[in-house]
Amino acid sequence: MSIFEKIKKMRIKPSPILIVLTACLTGLSVACTRTTPVLSDQTDLLQHVDPFIGTGFHGHTFPGPSLPYGMVQLSPDTKLNGWDASSGYHYGDSTIYGFSHTHLSGTGIGDMGDLLLLPFTGPMPERSEREHLPVAAFTHKKEQASAGYYAVEFENFDVWSELTASARVGMHRYTYGNGSEKRLLVDVGHILQRTWGHENVWNRLEVIDSHTLQGFKHSTGWSNDHWVYFRLEFSSPFSIDRMVADGLPSENPDSISGQDVWAFLSFTELAEGEKLLIKTAISPVDEEGARKNMQAEIPQMDFDRVRSDAEDTWREALAKIRIETEDKDQYTIFYTALYHTMFAPSLYQDADGRYRGMDGKIHQAGQGIVNYTAYSMWDTFRALHPLMTLIDEKRSAEWVNNLLLKYKQGGFLPKWPLASSYTGTMVAYPAVAVLTDALSKEIPGIDKKLALEAALLSASWQADFHSQEGNPRRDRLMPLHNKYVNMDQPIPADLVSGSVSYGLEMAYYDWCISRLAQFNDESSLESQFLARSKYYKFYFDKSTGFMRGRNSDGSWLSPFNPRFSDHEHSPYVEGNAWQWSWFVPHDVEGLISLLGGKEAFVVKLDSLFHTSSLIEGENASGDITGLIGQYAHGNEPSHHTAYLYTHAGVPWKTQEMLDSILHSFYTSAPDGIIGNEDCGQMSAWYILSATGFYQVAPGDPVWTIGRPLFNKVEMKVGPDRSFTVLTLNNSRKNPYIKEIRLNGQSRSDFFLYHHEIMKGGTLEITMGPEPGLLGS
Repeated sequence: MSIFEKIKKMRIKPSPILIVLTACLTGLSVACTRTTPVLSDQTDLLQHVDPFIGTGFHGHTFPGPSLPYGMVQLSPDTKLNGWDASSGYHYGDSTIYGFSHTHLSGTGIGDMGDLLLLPFTGPMPERSEREHLPVAAFTHKKEQASAGYYAVEFENFDVWSELTASARVGMHRYTYGNGSEKRLLVDVGHILQRTWGHENVWNRLEVIDSHTLQGFKHSTGWSNDHWVYFRLEFSSPFSIDRMVADGLPSENPDSISGQDVWAFLSFTELAEGEKLLIKTAISPVDEEGARKNMQAEIPQMDFDRVRSDAEDTWREALAKIRIETEDKDQYTIFYTALYHTMFAPSLYQDADGRYRGMDGKIHQAGQGIVNYTAYSMWDTFRALHPLMTLIDEKRSAEWVNNLLLKYKQGGFLPKWPLASSYTGTMVAYPAVAVLTDALSKEIPGIDKKLALEAALLSASWQADFHSQEGNPRRDRLMPLHNKYVNMDQPIPADLVSGSVSYGLEMAYYDWCISRLAQFNDESSLESQFLARSKYYKFYFDKSTGFMRGRNSDGSWLSPFNPRFSDHEHSPYVEGNAWQWSWFVPHDVEGLISLLGGKEAFVVKLDSLFHTSSLIEGENASGDITGLIGQYAHGNEPSHHTAYLYTHAGVPWKTQEMLDSILHSFYTSAPDGIIGNEDCGQMSAWYILSATGFYQVAPGDPVWTIGRPLFNKVEMKVGPDRSFTVLTLNNSRKNPYIKEIRLNGQSRSDFFLYHHEIMKGGTLEITMGPEPGLLGS
């Protein structure tokens, strides 16, 4: 019986946070019964993108339009507070507060939601308090979304709303019903996650003329210092019906300021049947930057042209990979996943090259410099960044150089930078992995000496670092965990939360630093950090076979339960011992040795996938989703684990497991992503694994061959080069690899070097119904 069949038969008990139910209901319903002719080169790939995938369950994506990595990410806000409001939209909702211009795709924390517009009809609210602002009702039957476009018809207001965008400008087209009062809410004070501490510092709204508004919003939240300047231009003149600041109407008809500002506009000169067009440009610098952005990108009021340009941009981006399969659903899943890998990091620089740096100052970008934000590197170093080293090497270099620029301006290598702020979110110093991977693949134009310098600071311990002023989260960039690692000691679980997760990840990042030292011919540093990369062994408890927390006196933290999770207060971040004990990607042989050799290692790995999926603990992490046994595909620490079978000499077990995961946890339904999308990581795992290979340890330019999902994948790896994966005898009945040939030459193992892929060529894989001997 295959593992997939066992999953289907398995009765999984739900944890206190309902983490398994949706995986079973959405994932296992996928049956490859619908067929369609394979795609031709002329097929419009946009027809296979469904932006609603991931907006249900806890995917936390949004359906509105953006360009690849665009600054404007324009989308309806249906939920304002709580975990499932992280992107501002959830498929289970039936009300829309309006359309705001900045969002985060798939994160577990919310922010943004800047400058909201809501068209409505009928009278204005009589009262001026925020709780009396109009809210639109809608149904999904009257809603549509595609790459670069979104539209919805409201149930309670006679309005048809359409949205599209350029890189820095959103464009709206509203069709009001005949005879209705044509109104618009312009909400500068609108904010996501107000109950999580996201607050306005100051708002301003200014009337320039009867067709133009401008202003700014300064807020503090996950991003400590977030500035959004804006300019709105209208196709029809407006009149101001009411301007409100902090719940009080303004007597000044031209300008208003306060901590919470909005205005009601009406359009009495808009003819019956005439559509209202609005261009909305944003800037992190100033109002003049917003004006220039609008002039550079959308000088004319031409909605259809902007939409067409956006769609053409997406066509070019999605054409980097072409697939062939008989399963129509898989086209939608694949190209929506590829679409979701192109929202972050997002552009954070005006058209004239100005941007707000990590020092809070305004800078002018030099030649070849592009400033980005929203680097979710703890998630994305694993698959998103490696994927882009294959299909967008130029942008990969831009990102690495931008991280180094942030280091120079802010004094520290970023950890989840958002806007111009260090958020310090998640574990250790993952930017080091992104730097190392790019340099290990010999991507040109990166300062390897500066990369080593920045990485060394991240891995150091400086006790006075916390006392520096100017950023309230600097302590998160150098947490107490660093102190103990630099003392060559285990991180004490009785003194510091997350000790095992930090200890394991820091060992991997220190291995990355040893690689950076090697690239710089610094042999002493290389040896030092190679030794530190073995500190994962501090946490291995031979008596239990798990990575386990140690107390400051050297004893094991007790009691111990490998199923136990506490989201904020345990040795494991967003997981438990079952999930974290496999995180030694840089030294799989060492981990195999700790577990007693390959045979014992495989037995233990089998146990991970076949044990009960019960998660224990009253405060168990909501991030533990997509369970097969205790393997949790819905969160990133598990993403390399299935590939470890191949490293242990049983590649058919990797193939069997990947076949299950790829078909179980990715569907074309709104709840078709089994955990937080996390800025493209969940989708990037799918793209790589479905293509046929995955990088277990970024920084080591070796890809592990898994189980290709499609008959053919053609990946553009350069302007004139493609790498093609051909899979013969491919079906659900043939999940096992029998033969591998690269450019006609037979391969005896399951590994590819990065340079082999980047040269272009053809990887031919023959599948069969039974496990093969290749690689055993």
